[in-house]
Amino acid sequence: MASTDEERPLIEDGDAQEVVQRDLSLETESVAGDGSVDIKGRPVLKNSTGKWKACPFILGSGGCERLAFYGVSSNLVNYLTGKLHEGNVSAARNVTTWQGTCYFIPLIGGVLADAYWGRYWTMIVFFAVYLIGMCTLTLCASIPALQPAECVGSVCPSATAAQYAVFFIGLYLVALGTGGIKPCIWPFGADQFDDTDPREKGKKGSFFNWFYFFNNIGAFISTSLVVLVQEDVGWGLGYGIPTLVMGIGIAIFFLGTPFYRLQRPGGSPLTRICQVLVASFHKRNVEVPADTSLLYETQDRRSTIKGSRKLDHSEEQKCLDKAAVVSDADIKSGDLSNPWRLCTVTQVEELKILVRMFPIWASGIIFSAVYAQMSSLFVEQGKMMDRTIGSFTVPAASLSSIDIISVVIWVPIYDRVIVPIARKFTGNERGFSELQRMGIGLFLSVLCMSAAAIVEIERLELAKELGLVDEDVAVPLSILWQIPQYFMLGAAEVFTFIGQHEFFYEQAPDAMRSLCSALSLLTNSLGNYLSSLILTIVTYITTEGGSVGWIPDNLNEGHLDYFFWLLAGLSVLNMLVYIFFARKYKQKKAS
Repeated sequence: MASTDEERPLIEDGDAQEVVQRDLSLETESVAGDGSVDIKGRPVLKNSTGKWKACPFILGSGGCERLAFYGVSSNLVNYLTGKLHEGNVSAARNVTTWQGTCYFIPLIGGVLADAYWGRYWTMIVFFAVYLIGMCTLTLCASIPALQPAECVGSVCPSATAAQYAVFFIGLYLVALGTGGIKPCIWPFGADQFDDTDPREKGKKGSFFNWFYFFNNIGAFISTSLVVLVQEDVGWGLGYGIPTLVMGIGIAIFFLGTPFYRLQRPGGSPLTRICQVLVASFHKRNVEVPADTSLLYETQDRRSTIKGSRKLDHSEEQKCLDKAAVVSDADIKSGDLSNPWRLCTVTQVEELKILVRMFPIWASGIIFSAVYAQMSSLFVEQGKMMDRTIGSFTVPAASLSSIDIISVVIWVPIYDRVIVPIARKFTGNERGFSELQRMGIGLFLSVLCMSAAAIVEIERLELAKELGLVDEDVAVPLSILWQIPQYFMLGAAEVFTFIGQHEFFYEQAPDAMRSLCSALSLLTNSLGNYLSSLILTIVTYITTEGGSVGWIPDNLNEGHLDYFFWLLAGLSVLNMLVYIFFARKYKQKKAS
C-alpha cells in the first residue's frame, strides 16, 4: 500500500501548469535586466510588459491628477474669500502655505517609496488619500451646513471652527495625496524602460516629454473650463468634476497593473547616507589605498542594496572612500557586515552622486524664481496695460494660459523635430543630454526676463509721454505684448523642468530615484521663497529715503523693468555657474 506522501503530488495540477507555462515563456521571452518585477514579485517579461504598453495608463492617470490639482489650486483664493468669507491677506497666506506644503510633502513620499513601499504601492496609498480629500472638498462646497451663511449686504458671517476644520482637512489631504504621488509617478513611468537595454533606455526621454505634455493638458482644462464652472455654475459642481476625474484617473492607473514593471524598495536612503558619514568619520585617520579595487564591495552579482545595481568607483570626494576601507580592526574582528563601520563602494558612491548633483540642483532654484513671476509680477504688469480686445476685456491672469499653450506646442516640436535633428549632430539618442537640455532652458529664461523688461520700458515710456506717471491707471499698450515673455517661459519649461526630471532620474542612485525626484520638485518651492526674499530686499533698499521704490502700488511711477533686469542678470550668473559645474560633472557609472 502506497504511503500518503507518495499519493500527494508536490505541486497541484493548476499550479504545476502555471509554473510550466511560465518556464516555457521565460525560455522564449527575455527578462528585463534591471531587476524589475511584476505585481506578484516575479521577474518581468520584456515583450509583454513596460514600454509604451504601460505608459498610456501612467500618462492618463497623471493628466487626471493634474486636472484635479489645478481644479482646486487655481481658484482656491476665490473660494476662501467668496465662500468662507476670509480677508484677502488671510486667504493669500493660506493659499501660499498650502502650495508650499504641496512641494515639501514629496520628500516624505519619496522616502516611503524608496525605503519601504516601492513606487507603485506608495501611489496607490496616496491616490486613496487624494480622493478622500477631493470628496471632502466637494461635500464642503455642496452641503450648506458646511459653509457660513451668505453675505447680507456688506456683512459676511465668518465660518465656524467646524466648517474651517472640515474644509482644511480635505485641503491638506489633497496636499498629502499630491505630495505622495509627485515624486513617484515620473520615476515609475521611466521604470517601464529597461536601463540595461540601449533601445529601451533611449525612449525614456520621449516619455518625460509626453508626461509633461499631458500634465499641461490637464492643467489647461482646469484653468480654463473648470474655473468657469466654479464661477458661473457653482462650487459643488466645480469641485465635483475634478473629483470625478480623479476617480477616473485612479481607475486608469489600476487598469495598467498587468503591464507595469516594479522596482523593489532598497531600504532607507537616509540611513545609508548616515552610515557612510559615520563610517568615514570613524576611519578618518585611515589611509585610502592607491589601488581602489581593495575597497570593500560585495562579490555578488548584484548590490547589497535591493533594487540597485553596483556603482563603479569615482575619484571625487576621496575622504568618503574611507568608509569602504577594510581596516586592521575590521579584519581582526572578522565582522564585515556592520554598515556603520564598513560600507560598500556602491553605498559610498550613492552619497558621492548626491554631492555631485547638488550644484545642478541649486541652479533650478533661480529658474523657479523666474518662473514664479508668471503668477505675480507678470500679472501686475498686465493689469497696467490695455486689456481690451474688441468688446472683450482680458483678465491679466488669463495670459498664463499662453505658457501652457506654449508647452503643449513645444513638447511635440521638441520630441518630433528638434530631437531627430540634434541626434544627427550629437550622436545622442535623445538629441541633447539632460545637462545640455537644462542649459538651453536656463538661456531661454534670460530671454524671457529680458522680454518682460523691454515691454515694461515701452509701457513706462508711453506713460511718461501721456502724463500718466502719477495716475494709477492702465497705459494704452496692448496686453498682447506680454505674449512673447509667456511663450518663452513655456519653452524654457520644456527644456529645463523636463530636463531636470530626466537628469534626477538618470543620475540618481537606483534606490534613491523617488527621493531625488522629490528634491527636484523642492526647487519649485524654494524658488518661490527666493522670489519673495529678493522682492523684500529690493523693496527695502529702493524705498529708503522716502523713494517710491521699483515696485510701488502705482507701477507707472516705479521701475518694474529694473526688477526684471535684475532677475535676468541673476539668471545669466546662474547659467554661467551652471555651465561651470555641468562641464565638470561626471556621469554615474553602474555595472
